[in-house]
Amino acid sequence: MTQHQRLLIIDFGSQVTQLIARRLRELNVYCEIHPYQKVTDAFLTDFAPQAIIFSGGPDSVTREGSPRPPKSAFTLGVPILGICYGQQVMMQELGGLVESGHGTAEFGRAYVTPTERALPLLEGWFQDGREQVWMSHGDHVSRIAPGFEVYGTSPGAPFAITADPERHFYAVQFHPEVHHTPKGAKLYENFVRLAGFTGDWTMAGYREQAIEKIRERVGDKKVICGLSGGVDSSVAAVLIHEAIGDNLTCVFVDHGLLRKGEAEEVVTMFRDHYNMRLIAADESDLFLGALEGVSDPEVKRKTIGKLFIDVFQNYANQIEGAEFLAQGTLYPDVIESVSFSGGPSVTIKSHHNVGGLPEKMGLKLVEPLRELFKDEVRALGRELGLPEKFIGRHPFPGPGLAIRCPGEITREKLAILREADAVYIDQIRKHGLYDEIWQAFVAILPVRTVGVMGDGRTYDYACALRAVTSVDGMTADYYPFSHEFLGETATRIINEVKGINRVTYDITSKPPGTIEWE
Repeated sequence: MTQHQRLLIIDFGSQVTQLIARRLRELNVYCEIHPYQKVTDAFLTDFAPQAIIFSGGPDSVTREGSPRPPKSAFTLGVPILGICYGQQVMMQELGGLVESGHGTAEFGRAYVTPTERALPLLEGWFQDGREQVWMSHGDHVSRIAPGFEVYGTSPGAPFAITADPERHFYAVQFHPEVHHTPKGAKLYENFVRLAGFTGDWTMAGYREQAIEKIRERVGDKKVICGLSGGVDSSVAAVLIHEAIGDNLTCVFVDHGLLRKGEAEEVVTMFRDHYNMRLIAADESDLFLGALEGVSDPEVKRKTIGKLFIDVFQNYANQIEGAEFLAQGTLYPDVIESVSFSGGPSVTIKSHHNVGGLPEKMGLKLVEPLRELFKDEVRALGRELGLPEKFIGRHPFPGPGLAIRCPGEITREKLAILREADAVYIDQIRKHGLYDEIWQAFVAILPVRTVGVMGDGRTYDYACALRAVTSVDGMTADYYPFSHEFLGETATRIINEVKGINRVTYDITSKPPGTIEWE
């Protein structure tokens, strides 16, 4: 099996470590993030990185017991780039000095000016005399380590860019991975070029390697895949089917909370176009019956999640000899499951997934996408020939329309919501805006309002349109539709959807709101 060139990112707890990996993947460089606690001498020997990056982090290297890389990282003979805390830990470990305070903290936008020394890492920088960067540090380097020279300074960081070119050790106080450092991507490009990376990480190569891995792991055993019709499960299903053919059976559960025509679209594509073994389970009566009278959003989610596991297990038990369960786990999920701190985080709302199925069913996991970010999954989908309409779909939550229907769920409200949502998405596509938007949907509100249509009085539901822009769903802002678009869309919904007489637009960002209404 072909082994990619590999870069190791040692995570010291920065909130933007994932961005480093994304920048590198965009350069066709394969990299993995591992928390510093895991990176031992033995780990380094086994991983055999061609280069190493030390991430930023919230700790202080002046504190006794603060995070450190293994000393063997510096003797491997591979290029190292230290970022923020990563720079400070390099200086401290290699004979420099880091201090706290003294008024040199920098947070936010700053400007770095070059010294007179040239450095290949900075090729393409300082063409206008200085570069904007993003700083976030309280401690500062007060003495650089032996062998290092200064190549850039800022008002709060006299050693903003340092390097020992002979050993290929580079260190910067700022964060080149964030978009507030406009030429940060160029710095990473220079670093991987200096480290000898050839850009051998491609989706065509990944496809071949993943198929080989699936065949090696599964053999002639059978695999079950929970198919939602979303990007992740769709790409995983097509990839696994390419590897093992009819030994894959997909289970698609229609819980009665899907968008207009969605169940038929998914079944047609996978059963007819890809000729997969597919169990299409219409369990809408079961789910909607269990949700009758339920208005609390957490109860809705938990009810749907528990029923989904029960239903999926029931159908999976009909597949004789199944030993594996396929899941569309992505790399961000893997990173978060082995986080830097391992500490608990606040639960904003529970998530609907099949995470409890492997243990409950005694199945082994197949996760062919666990090395990929979302944009890479889309690229793999294109490589596999999935229709662009599926690959570019906006995210859709597991509980479906249940959480776009605040208050009690009824079949009448779901029918109205489906029609309104279909008109809204049609409008967005018609105006060529779909790909500019991260997610768009309609929520039907638990109120009726008075309206006038023709010469008659109406008393129908109000709805809210939602459309947001985002990179990863962690933060989001509302999409700035024109008033003309909103007016035209409201008119279409009221004229075409019986049961709605008032349309609003939600302009709440995340935070403080969430993207979904529940």
